[in-house]
Amino acid sequence: MTPDVGPRPLGTLLSELTAGLEGAGVVLARDEARDIVAAVLDVPRFWPSTNKAALVDATAVEEARNAAAARARGAPFAYAVGRAAFRYLTLAVDERVLIPRQETEVLIDLVLQAEGGGRGTVIDVGTGSGAIALALATEGNFERVVATDVSRGALEVAERNAAFVRDDLRAPVEFVNGSLLAPLAGLCVRVLVSNPPYIAFGEVDELPASVRDWEPPLALLSGDEGLAATRAIVREAPRVLENGGLLALEVDTRRASLVAEALASNESYRDVAVHLDLTGRERFVLARRR
Repeated sequence: MTPDVGPRPLGTLLSELTAGLEGAGVVLARDEARDIVAAVLDVPRFWPSTNKAALVDATAVEEARNAAAARARGAPFAYAVGRAAFRYLTLAVDERVLIPRQETEVLIDLVLQAEGGGRGTVIDVGTGSGAIALALATEGNFERVVATDVSRGALEVAERNAAFVRDDLRAPVEFVNGSLLAPLAGLCVRVLVSNPPYIAFGEVDELPASVRDWEPPLALLSGDEGLAATRAIVREAPRVLENGGLLALEVDTRRASLVAEALASNESYRDVAVHLDLTGRERFVLARRR
């Protein structure tokens, strides 16, 4: 029998999704159904609740059903609906990239404040969905943004997001495939920013199932007790940063002091500072190239 994917009254669709989510044991199924429809239709969160007589076209009905089915299987909400908010952007996301976190938005503020809005070239190492690179390219005054990632799949997502926001870009954005700083030979830049993998392999079991079972290990896990990628960036960044250039890192809150110590003990850096995230935890470490 052909699945029923014709236009549906919004209220009917909400009831259908709610029933399916409840059957799968999803907590707050009615709210989840509302949020799925809002995301699919790209409307304010509570709009579906007050417009139940509106007709939803067949394409949106199918997308909402698929998203609800994914949530019923345990997929994180952002993967289920295929998009996530980051600052002023709505980004496409799937299981090839990390879901952008709200705390990472603070890193954008720190970079823009430290650089007076931005100038020159900025590099985003390990760009994933492109969230950091695209936020800086749309909000800052940089001349050029270069974003790297070792995952070609992640770069496909990032390039798709760049196409979505191309009319808002204030600087050209270039995506380069390669590990950490390897593809950046010959560049001299004003800012290097990164949210690298920083979870230790032995800490995997401590992660929430929505992270452990769904998000890409390549973007989460790092050797040397979670510090291998960060230490490599600290070691290699001086060769691409101009004198006085900014290194801005997101780090594990349990290891911020270790990262700060690594920077302070490296003669290539000065003005090392640790900054707090929205919950008051040590999350970001900034330093200047001597």
